[in-house]
Amino acid sequence: MSHALPPRSDLTGHEVLNQPEGRGDLDLWQGDPLLRSLIAAGGGDGAEALAPYGAALGGVATREAGREANRQPPELRLFDRAGRRLDEVHYHPAYHQLMQLGLEAGYAAIAWEGGQGGHQAHAAMVYLASQVEPGHCCPMTMTYAAVPALAADEALAALWQPKLTARHYDPAVRPLAEKRAATLGMAMTEKQGGSDVRANATRAERTADGWRLTGHKWFCSAPMSDGFLTLAQTEAGLSCFLVPRWLEGGRNPIQIQRLKDKLGNRANASSEIEYHGALAHLLGEEGRGVQTIIEMVHHTRLDTAMAPAGLMRAALGEAHHWCAHRSTFQRRLIDQPLMAQVLADLTLDWAGALALGLRVARAFDGAGEAPRAFARIAVALAKFLSNKRCGPLIGEAMEALGGMGYVEETPLPLLYREAPLNGIWEGSGNVICLDILRTLARDGAVREALQAELEAARGLNRHFDAAFEAHLARWAALPEEAEARWFAESAATLLTAATLLQSGETSLAEPYVATRLAGPRSQVAGALGRLDAGPILAHLGPAA
Repeated sequence: MSHALPPRSDLTGHEVLNQPEGRGDLDLWQGDPLLRSLIAAGGGDGAEALAPYGAALGGVATREAGREANRQPPELRLFDRAGRRLDEVHYHPAYHQLMQLGLEAGYAAIAWEGGQGGHQAHAAMVYLASQVEPGHCCPMTMTYAAVPALAADEALAALWQPKLTARHYDPAVRPLAEKRAATLGMAMTEKQGGSDVRANATRAERTADGWRLTGHKWFCSAPMSDGFLTLAQTEAGLSCFLVPRWLEGGRNPIQIQRLKDKLGNRANASSEIEYHGALAHLLGEEGRGVQTIIEMVHHTRLDTAMAPAGLMRAALGEAHHWCAHRSTFQRRLIDQPLMAQVLADLTLDWAGALALGLRVARAFDGAGEAPRAFARIAVALAKFLSNKRCGPLIGEAMEALGGMGYVEETPLPLLYREAPLNGIWEGSGNVICLDILRTLARDGAVREALQAELEAARGLNRHFDAAFEAHLARWAALPEEAEARWFAESAATLLTAATLLQSGETSLAEPYVATRLAGPRSQVAGALGRLDAGPILAHLGPAA
């Protein structure tokens, strides 16, 4: 809430001094020079949509709505007063406000509207929204990602895709035909299998009126979505189905068992559900469920690679502001060399995550086999590295504020709780690393695309060249499983460096290479003490 009059500082017994003022209304687009530079260099029509979205998200009122949506988590309502089943989740109005803002801005739609650079613009929206309230991104991300998966069935695509890509938000409990817009979620995980979806036990039976599902799903995110893509066993094996949430004249028998009490992502409901003969539509070929739903997984991975960059940006913004306005020992914190080194080192991790995430998104926009092949491997590498960097960065940003960073009146606790999520969602670290090895082993086009991207940066920096040669020498052949994380970290760091080097952002690229690829690399931010902090911190924009 903004105040027409400033609060009093001259209190009984003491005066409030050396406490930085709140940041006020922010513009997350105009206040982020690196984002604007990378978007411009990447081409596309995104800036026209990103400018108003970034301005709206950064306002005090919207940021307070994000905090309110977390303070007032979703409420499960299983029955009405007479004992009839509802199986509904009710959200705080602030959640609906954020959903409306994002969907009307084109979060789920812009990639599919035919404009140039639509996936890059979408990825930038993920980045912007994650800085304010990450929980509401989940249903919007799944809606965006479901669109290409529906291409497996022309009839279902004709019904659902126009509603999923409509720039509206319609949370009403109504069947699809009666809605202006729709959202689509996912329910794959079961207790016994987790990431091993082939162990799923949910059954699908063909009946006179279609397929009927029976079984339990251990994680169903955004259970008030208008439908879910889900996996179930048929006589032919694991198959993909679209399950509508609401039916003409009644409710599909999908029962919510409970809401998950999660570490973070609190504005968004995640649930356990059971299908009790729920009506479902087969999507794709029977027995090829994983191959069908993988298109949705592929696109949600883009968002899990992009969101950590937004979380890092939000944490750095708070730390930068605090250090620029807080003094200790007669000097501003930002002017103290050790603090400047820490912030500059963290800034390099954020810049690398942002640059690589947008580069991957541009590959999603590309036409032809080479961009698609690069996207398949690069999205996994970006997801792995950016999420491994996210948690430690937010922890350091929290420490920069001292005790205030640990207090819920700042955004840092919310960001810290959110940090592990994207590393878990759509494949935890080991799953991603093994997927990287499998993809490189079986797909020559992917190997060639990754090699070409790294080769394109050869000659731009001698330290990069040496690190690239060392990587190739160490892994002339793909590593054994036990080395998968080492290989993935090395490849992803090289890819990040290559992206920064080719971006033209020399003041970021050269120190990134020098501290991540050349010589000793400490595990502690700011430990090397050799960064020229000023030019690096300039990429954070003004601290006021």
